[in-house]
Amino acid sequence: MREITARQKEVLNYIADYTEQNGYPPTVREISNNFSISLRAVQDHITALQKKGFLTQAQNRSRSIRVLSDERNRTASLFVGKVPLLGTVAAGKPLLSEENLDGYVNLTEPFVRPGKSYFALRVRGESMINAGILDGDLAVVEQANSAVDGQIIVAVIDDAITLKRYYKESERIRLQPENPTMQPIFCTDVRIVGILSNIVRTY
Repeated sequence: MREITARQKEVLNYIADYTEQNGYPPTVREISNNFSISLRAVQDHITALQKKGFLTQAQNRSRSIRVLSDERNRTASLFVGKVPLLGTVAAGKPLLSEENLDGYVNLTEPFVRPGKSYFALRVRGESMINAGILDGDLAVVEQANSAVDGQIIVAVIDDAITLKRYYKESERIRLQPENPTMQPIFCTDVRIVGILSNIVRTY
């Protein structure tokens, strides 16, 4: 992997920190505002980091930047987490019960971090394509039972798992797909089981 400049490393670390704190990556404009540089300069840094293998970004999609190589703790020993992979959720069974497990996947930082609990599931369908989440991707999810507006969550509705962006409205919850051809899900109560941490994609 090719070396990066000091400013590129600052941009990369900012994206990694922002994603870790919010559960989704920053926009190009948010990076621009943080460093007080132009949008073009930000995009140049992102392009360079992509070419060097540190980032990936889907074209024409907001919040689609993904960190592939976290430079913040390169000297530390690499943490490896054994993450349960969920299959079809069995009706009435706890999320991580034996009936729901399809095995385990071993993931390293930055996909998982020490002290946190995760599960993984395969993305089915195209409801989140504009967030850079594609059919067949492996979604790595940090276990949680609450969320803030804008976070991509995993919720259980009628014993089925759904991956959507969360918004709390005045009298209901809106689970918003990232695909203009699909309608949001509205409900008065929702069982949140996790917040999207990372996407793992194989080719």
